[in-house]
Amino acid sequence: MKLSLTKTQLGSLFAICAAFLFSTKAIFIKQTYALSPLVDGTVLMALRMVSALPFFLLLCWFNRHHNKNMAAKDWVLLIVAGLIGYYFSSWLDFAGLMYISASLERIILFLYPTLTVLASSVIYKQKLSLQSMLAIALSYGGTVIVMLQEQSNVSHEGNFWLGASLVFASAISFAIYLLLTPRLIEKFGSWNFTGLTLSVACMGTLIHYFVATPQPLYLLAQLPSSVIGYGIALGFLVTVLPTILMAQSIARLGAAQSAMIASIGPILTIILATIFLGEHLNAMQWLGCVLNIIGVMMITLSKKKFSH
Repeated sequence: MKLSLTKTQLGSLFAICAAFLFSTKAIFIKQTYALSPLVDGTVLMALRMVSALPFFLLLCWFNRHHNKNMAAKDWVLLIVAGLIGYYFSSWLDFAGLMYISASLERIILFLYPTLTVLASSVIYKQKLSLQSMLAIALSYGGTVIVMLQEQSNVSHEGNFWLGASLVFASAISFAIYLLLTPRLIEKFGSWNFTGLTLSVACMGTLIHYFVATPQPLYLLAQLPSSVIGYGIALGFLVTVLPTILMAQSIARLGAAQSAMIASIGPILTIILATIFLGEHLNAMQWLGCVLNIIGVMMITLSKKKFSH
């Protein structure tokens, strides 16, 4: 008997797989930091992006016909979006993970939909609904619970708040990117936009690495092969592959439905962090995590409702 998946089932499967792969990012990063004292956020970002760049350049090449008759301001905005969304945001995230747990990092990053709603309300001078205010209170209240519990339970040598601040800044940066994207996707096309913005981010990351590192090529030669392996995994398994899967999911389900399925991400990261990093959340932290997810899902549902 031949089994076939419906469009909705296939889209849901793609979203689940993308969420799982994205959830492994913090695990790979923390494991890589533990392998060598030579590795910091800048080095690991460079390894990730140099591994991903060939794929995104190919994506640009196959979609180059979309680039005709584009205004200079569109190109400037696209470059800004790429640098903010996937270079600066990622670098802040990688740097923050040097100081806080993978579980907390994922919970803080998960706040980005609430940040887009807050920014939109300020930019377009729209009053927040009672549901949105409740959702934001739940998500931030839950995040604060997890943060305070981790800060009191673990010795962070004074860098805990630095790490948490860097990851929150990463979430803000990604929220700004999301506000810039709808118009650009309409102009450039989704696949072309993805290829161009991520290629810009890869190049920005590599320029940063070569400028910030005294002997960049010598340092790469000194890295253990296991670190290089993790860098390639971050490039392909955590960047390229889930980007394709999520795009395919959105094409079949729509952005809101795909985002709802992807909301399992923090839970997956916490489970993986427990298995591979030995991290453990106490009862209060689990409560905070659940409040965070409920708040973000309420925001996502309200955005879905108003998008029709």
